[in-house]
Amino acid sequence: MIDLMSIAKTEASGGDLFAELKVLYEESEVRPEGFPDAVVWKGGNFNSNVQPVAHSLTDAYALLGTIAAIDILGLPFYAIPMWSQYRHDTKLECLSWFGNMPCISIKWSTAGDAYVNDGNGKKVVVMGKSGNAPLRTQAGVYCNVRPYGPITVVRCMPCLPYSQNRPKFEVNDKTGLIHSEMNSPGIQMAYANRLFLKMVHESGKIGRVAMKPTQAMEDGINAGIHAWMIKDTKFSVGRKYAVDPYEEHKENIEKIISLLPKNFKEGMDKWEGQIEQHIADTNYGLLLWDLIEKKDCIVLATDLDGDRLTDLLADVSDPLRAFAKVFSKYLGQDVDINKAWSEMGYTTGNGRDMTSVMHRMSGPAIHEQTLGSADAMLLRLLKGDEWVDGTKKPYDPRIHFVLIRDAYIDANPDNIDLRNWLDNVLETFDNVYSQERPGFLEGYKTLKEAIDPWTG
Repeated sequence: MIDLMSIAKTEASGGDLFAELKVLYEESEVRPEGFPDAVVWKGGNFNSNVQPVAHSLTDAYALLGTIAAIDILGLPFYAIPMWSQYRHDTKLECLSWFGNMPCISIKWSTAGDAYVNDGNGKKVVVMGKSGNAPLRTQAGVYCNVRPYGPITVVRCMPCLPYSQNRPKFEVNDKTGLIHSEMNSPGIQMAYANRLFLKMVHESGKIGRVAMKPTQAMEDGINAGIHAWMIKDTKFSVGRKYAVDPYEEHKENIEKIISLLPKNFKEGMDKWEGQIEQHIADTNYGLLLWDLIEKKDCIVLATDLDGDRLTDLLADVSDPLRAFAKVFSKYLGQDVDINKAWSEMGYTTGNGRDMTSVMHRMSGPAIHEQTLGSADAMLLRLLKGDEWVDGTKKPYDPRIHFVLIRDAYIDANPDNIDLRNWLDNVLETFDNVYSQERPGFLEGYKTLKEAIDPWTG
């Protein structure tokens, strides 16, 4: 058993967390390309036919939950130190180590506003906040994909549609950066578009484009790239933008096209599917209808609108269930609404189990997850009352096992034994946590006893 409480206390007190964790793992011979001095640890059972996954060791329960889960599972893994103090001390270089690992990875986001030591006895806000933006830049991330229930959102990064100031607007013909008040990388948008169209083609789901080509200069370019992408394909377009954005912004779009690989559209002439082009805001209402009608669809959105869409998708099921409960009472019935929700075929919960995968222009994908209240929950553990006098529940580490399952299946798509074992692990977890939720340390102990580690 790992002394998780000792690790939590060391982190909270600003102690030598690096030294405490280093003794748990071996030094790895694997290094990210271009970073021979990177710190990469390894653990678990490497004597099997499983491709390992790289974990980011970040903060609070993202750190503790990961350490506990990888100890319970015994799968082969790499681990890169990335907690807030270490990110600050390495001037964010550890983000480059993680972002360039040659394997499927898992990134946790926490402590975006954490205070760290500046090396001179003062407290400062951690450099790079949560590290998401610099990590995406350094790793070459062009989008993330967030599936939840019937709806999948492909969110281009960063691609922020802000500018309405035409005189400031230009596209750099050497970098492809769409420059105005913001910098939206047109090359990444092209990659996101291609992934979106590939997913629509392969899945048979409806493809919805969520952009503002008439309102934001960047989105005129984004929509124009999309229009160029579907030329000479077999996609059917239902709702169309009133003006062809490719023709409207052709000169600037051609600058971006010239920077793409020559074979960028190879094979796309055979792709087919149904595409609907909407003004971004329309998709908030469409999302509700698609969710209620269980209509499978894939939405392509910019970072700003993609973030709003996924937030709504994560949050909307609770109020829908609450309204159904109110309506059932109006009809004079006392309905177990969560049971009814499930029996009607709806699969969305409260958004905490929504997964996210970041795609890179080169290299394997990065699975990501955010733990928004991890710091507050960890304080309860440190104070010795995770229940806060019966008003709260202890931390639920299920998302760690869900995310790890997804990442290992992604890294080992043909390993049926591994997939079945991971499914059984999740079932065992649910049996342990289905009753009164145990305290975090008690849950760790119970899961360690209940789950046999992977032997391969």
